[in-house]
Amino acid sequence: MPSVKRLQHTSVPMPPGGDDQARAFYGEALGMPEIPKPTGLKHLTVVWFAANDAGDEVHVFQEQNMGPNSAEQHLCLEVDDLEGFRNRLHERGYETRNPEVIGNRPRLFVRDPFGNLVELVEILGQYT
Repeated sequence: MPSVKRLQHTSVPMPPGGDDQARAFYGEALGMPEIPKPTGLKHLTVVWFAANDAGDEVHVFQEQNMGPNSAEQHLCLEVDDLEGFRNRLHERGYETRNPEVIGNRPRLFVRDPFGNLVELVEILGQYT
């Protein structure tokens, strides 16, 4: 029976002209390297980032009439040092908030420059 192997990428919107802000947040604040977009997409305004060495990606695309989505709609990135990321984000002026506690899964929420909600989680074991 066919099965899903992993989440390969997620796409989040940015308004026109948001490329540099996307690079500052995803590239600098989160430390995700920008990767070249495929030749067939060169004409599109989209910035791609590698989330890890396993091929997981975040694609930030231009949305002409960007509007609000569900307030809790988000992407989640597993990290290896949650407090290190919290400090890095605060140093760059991003506010973070602590959501409800999940045992063995310390996490935080932060909004990117375009209002997209991003969760960072450190997985310490099976959740409780």
